[in-house]
Formats: sequence, C-alpha cells, structure tokens
Amino acid sequence: MPDSPPAPFRLLMLGAPGSGKGTQGTRLAERYGARHVSTGDLLRGQVAAGSDLGRQAQPYMDRGDLVPDELILGMVLERVLGGTAPESYVLDGFPRTVAQAKAAYEHAKDADRTLDAVVCLDIPHDELLARLEDRGRSSGRSDDNAATVLHRIEEYEQKTLPLLDYYAGRGILVRVDAVGEVDAVTERIVQALDGLKG
Repeated sequence: MPDSPPAPFRLLMLGAPGSGKGTQGTRLAERYGARHVSTGDLLRGQVAAGSDLGRQAQPYMDRGDLVPDELILGMVLERVLGGTAPESYVLDGFPRTVAQAKAAYEHAKDADRTLDAVVCLDIPHDELLARLEDRGRSSGRSDDNAATVLHRIEEYEQKTLPLLDYYAGRGILVRVDAVGEVDAVTERIVQALDGLKG
C-alpha cells in the first residue's frame, strides 16, 4: 500500500540578519518536502531584473531599512497563497512587523493556509556582527557592510522582535539556540518542531 503524502507543513523562520534563516530554511524545506520562499532572494531577484518593484525596493535594501508593507505584501502572498503556491512552505524574511503578520494571517486564514509553526533563531549580538561582516567580505552583498549591518540589526530589534509575542500568543512559536555547527542547529529545530507537532 503506498505511503500517504505528508500533511502540509507551513513554517516561518524568524531571526536577526545573519542568524542562519536562509541556511536552515533551505534544510527544513528539504526535510519537510516544502518550498523555501526567501523574501530577500525574491527582492534581490526583482532588483537584478530591474523590475518596477525592484527599483522601488532597492533604496530601502541598500540602507538596511525594511521594505514597506505595500511593496512586499502582494509579492509574498502570491508566492505562498496564489494559484501556483505549494501546499507546504518555509517562509524566510516575511512578515517582519506585527502589521505584516496580521495582514498575512487574514489572507492565509481565508485560504486555509495558516502557519503551523514559527521558528525563532536566537543568537547573541556579537556573534551576529561577526557572521555578517564575514558574509559581507565573502559575498560582496551591498547590505552587509558594517554600518548597514548595525542598522539592520537595530531594525530587526525594533520592528521584528515584537512578532515573538504575537506568535507566542497564537501558540506556534519555537525558540532555538542558533549558535554552533549548522547540523547541530538543524537537529535542535527538528526536535523542537517534532515536539510541537506531537
């Protein structure tokens, strides 16, 4: 008798810039048979393509500011709720504010695609700075220079950290220590998610 397909699993990755959201998001998407949707990658793709959205978003990205809700909401919702959206996804980089989270929840509720879990990767400030400066040197990303890095961390702490209370209130928040080897962090996340699903 064939195995039944896995139940849809919808996951959001939260964490400061450099906490490992992209790396862990890709691994978790593979593990759970989901599509990894990175807002940063989507936006950088729009910038590279010279699209209208890319031209509008680029100044915010270069400064390390959050891209405004009205620019990002439609792009992301189409990827996770639109006609070609996958049943399972790992979302990385959106929502970044409580206002975005509430708007996304209303859309997802209507489409019966609300989140199953939110993983927050916890990492100390000093470790973040070291990681981001290393990444800037190796990748050449314009948003990974020292001044922009500090600004992006400040933006995260002011605007994104309040999401933790919001998702904790919905009973779907899982906090994971993100310091250490990539494999060890992945294992911590999987154990935490298995506990939540169980």
